[in-house]
Amino acid sequence: MKKSLIPNLFTISNLICGCIATVSILYGWYGMAFATFILGLVFDFSDGLVARALGVSSEMGKQLDSLADMVSFGVVPGTILFSLLSRGWYGDRWGEYFPYLALPGFLFTGFAAYRLGKFNLDERQTDEFRGLATPGSTIFVMGIMMAYHQDFWGWSRWLANPWFLYAVTLAMGMAMIGEFKMFSFKAKNFGWKGNELRYGFLGISICFLFIFQYLGLSLGVILYLLLSFIFTNRK
Repeated sequence: MKKSLIPNLFTISNLICGCIATVSILYGWYGMAFATFILGLVFDFSDGLVARALGVSSEMGKQLDSLADMVSFGVVPGTILFSLLSRGWYGDRWGEYFPYLALPGFLFTGFAAYRLGKFNLDERQTDEFRGLATPGSTIFVMGIMMAYHQDFWGWSRWLANPWFLYAVTLAMGMAMIGEFKMFSFKAKNFGWKGNELRYGFLGISICFLFIFQYLGLSLGVILYLLLSFIFTNRK
């Protein structure tokens, strides 16, 4: 087997995880969807590490990576919003109607496609992100889905409110295609100096997870956006 095929297997595994997560969402198996999304996220992070470790790089790998991301971080969150909107508008009888009012959830998928295409062509984004990356926006939507499923503090009826979900779709879409800079998690060392923003973000995010459980994922993404606006875009 050629060494260049090994990282591609990781990328394709990410894509397959995205497919499984999509089917799980449509059946209401939100726990399975979350687990396969996390596994896909690991594969997405690992393919680049494996490629660098083996000293291989190919145009095919770059194209596969974008296609896999389109499923895992484009179709999956769009399907989540579609599912929650269906339940928000139609309740327990959502499967008895064609859910026209839930279709706007897939606008998220359109924003993600534009974001990924823009990222592939934007040479400024080799060392920094412009706009929220698709995995980050998907984590935000995943947090809402799991908080709805868990019904922590009885928030399910609020999280499935259609107008709230429409606002989420638009806000995350605009965040993905925005031109503002996002602070990077790449660090030259592990010391406190120079990494204050990163460690501060991680510490507060962990507190969010302990206090708000799954909804802490969504709050962590909001925190990331706010800190980026305040500290990275001051000029």
